[in-house]
Amino acid sequence: MAVISGKPIQNTFLAQYCQGNWQSNTKNPSLLFALGIRSTQPLQGWKLAWTDMSAMQSHILPTTGINLRKRTSFMCNAAQGTSTVSSFEKVDFFKLQNGSDIRGVAVAGVEGEPVNLTEAVAEAIAAGFAAWLLERKEPNESRRLRISIGHDSRISAQKLQDAISHGLVGAGLDVIQYGLASTPAMFNSTLTEDESYFCPVDGSIMITASHLPYNRNGFKFFTNAGGLGKADIKNILERSANIYEKFSDASMKESIQASKETVNKVDYMAIYTSDLVAAVRKAAGNKEKPLEGFHIVVDAGNGAGGFFAGKVLEPLGAITTGSQFLDPDGFFPNHIPNPEDKVAMKAITKAVLENKADLGIIFDTDVDRSAAVDSNGQEFNRNRLIALMSAIVLEEHPGTTIVTDSVTSDGLTTFIEKKLGGKHHRFKRGYKNVIDEAIRLNSIGEESHLAIETSGHGALKENHWLDDGAYLMVKLLNKLASAKASGSSSGSKVLTDLVEGLEEPAVAVELRLKIDQNHSDLKGGSFRDYGEAVLKHLENRVNSDTNLKKAPINYEGVRVSGYGGWFLLRLSLHDPVLPLNIEAPTNEDAVKLGLAVLAAVKEFFALDTSALDKFVQQS
Repeated sequence: MAVISGKPIQNTFLAQYCQGNWQSNTKNPSLLFALGIRSTQPLQGWKLAWTDMSAMQSHILPTTGINLRKRTSFMCNAAQGTSTVSSFEKVDFFKLQNGSDIRGVAVAGVEGEPVNLTEAVAEAIAAGFAAWLLERKEPNESRRLRISIGHDSRISAQKLQDAISHGLVGAGLDVIQYGLASTPAMFNSTLTEDESYFCPVDGSIMITASHLPYNRNGFKFFTNAGGLGKADIKNILERSANIYEKFSDASMKESIQASKETVNKVDYMAIYTSDLVAAVRKAAGNKEKPLEGFHIVVDAGNGAGGFFAGKVLEPLGAITTGSQFLDPDGFFPNHIPNPEDKVAMKAITKAVLENKADLGIIFDTDVDRSAAVDSNGQEFNRNRLIALMSAIVLEEHPGTTIVTDSVTSDGLTTFIEKKLGGKHHRFKRGYKNVIDEAIRLNSIGEESHLAIETSGHGALKENHWLDDGAYLMVKLLNKLASAKASGSSSGSKVLTDLVEGLEEPAVAVELRLKIDQNHSDLKGGSFRDYGEAVLKHLENRVNSDTNLKKAPINYEGVRVSGYGGWFLLRLSLHDPVLPLNIEAPTNEDAVKLGLAVLAAVKEFFALDTSALDKFVQQS
């Protein structure tokens, strides 16, 4: 074990040298020299101490980012290191992975949900991210790598921000805290060039768990290449688990003290919001107040999106009276900050109608998702938001491909392809899947400018493929502003007219068929294998039913048309659940589709079909 002053070295980059893994890193002679290493052979029982670390710092910091504190004795003993017994609770780091994010329970008090995202775990994850980043971005001679940290309004945000800072500083990285921020702003900080704000940063961490309950929290990671993927998160968690095992109370106290001396704090949201304002002004011919006369209300759901009313809309001249739940409150006392939630959408619709506003805008907790409501109370979310954004993008880029998730409607396909002249590419659920697919299509020569999910995640090529709920709404504001500038303004009708002709089903439901992992029918196998068996059996049944037709191109689950509608049965990305979406022109047709699914899955006894049973009985 490698130790500094008898304590474990938390920086994995430095620790690997002490453990004798020099061979792959001899390209870094300044570090080897600083450590007193003259050979690429593993060291056994070797010790060295400095009384003045200044010379060593000058070699190490420019090339590795490792932060060795002044006048610290260094002992490297690969054969007989001092062992440290960790007093920290065991944590399964891999259960914290949620696709391309990390999520866990950060606050105690909810029965059956023990805390697994502690400050120590957060510090280890930060150190794991630092190690991951140091392998991909070598510091230059002028500065160390730097990371920005922001958070939404959750009650656990501050303690996790501090813990992450400790882990990053302990790994030798510079930290810039943004405080309350949005997820899109965090990515933008890797692109902004403004040294007074320490930008661009080399990496960024957003502390958020989207619309999940108050006791949850999590992390999203970015570099200037975009958000990290599933494989990256797995890699970081592997490193974090190893780092966590070596933690001690003493080592954590050291990192806390070090971060107090080195962390910077800036108001980066000022830059982010000014960019949004500039985008609308540009679309309106550089008018200072292009939204003057428009009444627009914002519902932030007590998340991080409250800035949009005062920092974006008002400088553009809009009236924002009637905006609600702008103040951050991590208990979310009014409604879930989620554009897919019916209660949330009812709240913003009510605000629009009561205030006789031209438009209503609603954000999720960390502002990477959004939806809108027109002056008549009609919602722009799910398929209608996708249709609206498709209309705007296809005006700018005729014929382009619109990439969506798997649960979008057949009516949307007809609207995009027949009405708008574009191409609809229906892909998998998961915003990162949709974005990555749009990027892939462009790489092979198929032009795509919009990737958008029914959840409200929407990313545009012009905005670096970032799923940015605020930027999505800016595209709507651009239409309002440009219509006003041309003298053809009629409030939000300019938006409503863009989705005219979109066919919407009378019945649209999503039912969750849960897999009982303890049921004997699984025979010791995984819920994923069981779910795949269900889907394969359904596919075979569909092929023999003349009333049903399987979708010729499909990337997820089993999608089938019939009885004037369609259904999609798929396996959840993370949970032992088979979500079933049904859309049909009448209840009777929806029941027929539901009965077809029931008949196919009835012999899978570990599958709970009670939700589907109830639907076909009550419809």
